[in-house]
Amino acid sequence: ELLKTILQLKHLMKGDVLDAAKRIVKKVAEEIAEKLNQDIRRSLLGKVDRNSQSPVRSIRNLDIQKTIRRNLKHYDAENGRLMLEQVYFNGRTRRYSQWKVVIAVDESGSMLDSVIHSAVMAGIFARLPMLDTRLVIFDTQVVDLSAHLDDPVATLMSIQLGGGTFIAGALQYCETLIENPHRTMVVLVSDLCEGGSPTGLLSVSRGIIESGAKLVCLTALDMEANPVYDRHMAQKLADLGAYVGAMTPEMLGDFMGKVMNG
Repeated sequence: ELLKTILQLKHLMKGDVLDAAKRIVKKVAEEIAEKLNQDIRRSLLGKVDRNSQSPVRSIRNLDIQKTIRRNLKHYDAENGRLMLEQVYFNGRTRRYSQWKVVIAVDESGSMLDSVIHSAVMAGIFARLPMLDTRLVIFDTQVVDLSAHLDDPVATLMSIQLGGGTFIAGALQYCETLIENPHRTMVVLVSDLCEGGSPTGLLSVSRGIIESGAKLVCLTALDMEANPVYDRHMAQKLADLGAYVGAMTPEMLGDFMGKVMNG
């Protein structure tokens, strides 16, 4: 609740108060990430990177470059030897093409819990080797925060709550990020209350789906998964072939793991 209050009032903060608020944002974001990180990594890596859970390691899976890189600090200059403290192996992730995940988050005030969890999850996804993660937030304008995924404070403090909602415009931007549709998942986090043309929203959604990309419309992404949303639009998107529903972060991780695992 404190984090939500800070994000709602940050435009009124300056100087020491703003600095203190940023420290709180950082602490709370790290706490949320710590709670989610293990479950989400298990959901994705546990399904895709099965070899990482096996005690069996073979020379075929030896990651020579990573082993050398991670052990350089143990180089014995006197004897000219590299001491291997740990040996690294490739998991089965290498058998899968990298997936791109584009997360588009509605900045509407009612979506604040979902905005927070989306930002934290995007940071977790960005650290996973099989995912190329992008994060955009939108109202009537679209802001790409992908460059700040490793900085939850910068990401969360960029949020501008309220204003109108132009979902179609956000999805049009997401379309420009799609390079390999069959390995791309567009995750729209929104109450689906379109301020622009509903027909336009359905048209761009159809284009994404027909390209072969996965369109996932989350009406809530938080610990409660108890959404308030435009059910009429949700049904129309579902009829097009989008997945529509509310999820907890753990549920999204499981869902993505199943999709990626084919």
